[in-house]
Amino acid sequence: MIRPALVLADEPTGNLDTRTAADLVATPRELNRAGTTVVLITHSLEVAAHAHRTLRIVDGLIVADERRMAATELAA
Repeated sequence: MIRPALVLADEPTGNLDTRTAADLVATPRELNRAGTTVVLITHSLEVAAHAHRTLRIVDGLIVADERRMAATELAA
């Protein structure tokens, strides 16, 4: 299997039902754990909540840059 260094995903859950979208969110997370950088573009706050880092862009400007600790960092 090919392991890309970067994956760009533009609205990957946009036209999916809730259950399928939830299943799909696990894939970028697994890729990232394996060392792949994942850039996921979404309007869904639920999907964005799974990210370690979230950039909010309004009118072409970054208005927020939030980082979340991984579960392993919280336990340390």
